[in-house]
Amino acid sequence: MREIDADLAAHIAAGVTSLCRCWRLIRRDGVIMGFTDHDGDLAFGGTVFQAGTGLDAAEATQELGFAVSGGDVAGALISGGITEDDVEAGLFDDAAIEFWLVNWQEAGQRLLIDLYHVGEIRRADGAFVMELRGLTHRLDEERGRLYRAACSADLGDAACGLTITPVNATVVEAGDALHLTLAGLGDQLEGWFSGGKLIFTSGANVGFEVEIRSHAADGTIALWQRAPRPVAPGDAVTLTPGCDKTFATCRNKFANVVNFRGFPHMPGNDFILRVQRQGEPGLDGRSLFK
Repeated sequence: MREIDADLAAHIAAGVTSLCRCWRLIRRDGVIMGFTDHDGDLAFGGTVFQAGTGLDAAEATQELGFAVSGGDVAGALISGGITEDDVEAGLFDDAAIEFWLVNWQEAGQRLLIDLYHVGEIRRADGAFVMELRGLTHRLDEERGRLYRAACSADLGDAACGLTITPVNATVVEAGDALHLTLAGLGDQLEGWFSGGKLIFTSGANVGFEVEIRSHAADGTIALWQRAPRPVAPGDAVTLTPGCDKTFATCRNKFANVVNFRGFPHMPGNDFILRVQRQGEPGLDGRSLFK
């Protein structure tokens, strides 16, 4: 049962109230933003909640059991510092949001209504709609190891065990922002960085990370996502190799079979469902790989 501050409860019970809604947004990089639907700025908890940002909340839902509660927040881009470039760069992905009910005449009378995380962000015509997901959405996320053929580790993490040294390179040419020609990749084989990660370390996109779609022998890198800001020749980047999490790649590309975190010899659905043929070997319960 939620406990309401006695002064706030008395204010609500009075019938005529001066209540407003406030949202504190905490990005994963530590940046904190405050918004309110009141007509004047409010401050509490070390955060200034800005008015006049054009931010508005739609109906929120609360679900019983393990269903995910949530709602939407809509506003104009550049509302309180929310810009299209920052949204495109993923700075608001999975940001935490605190939803407060506040007496704007006495900010000390307030109630934390709910905690959310930012889900999908839709943008169109200079406006955005931000999906809010309740804390139960974490129950839908993968935890621990799964019995599957692919490796469950990420390249370079503790389970993988490899020490990955990023390769520094420089942009020579940026055509359509999805294809970059780089200098400094050395003699790496074609495809070495396919599926890997590229991070901008200088220029207008510093800190932006994007997955590499393909790596050609001439140093051309194709990206899955455009950088949010223009890429210029001379911008510095770092690249890490790609891993498709298959047993063959772990063995042939990284020589790290001892740390492979998958089950490469598990039979697939086609093997399980197909009908055994008369006299066919290998289906007598013994190992298929000896």
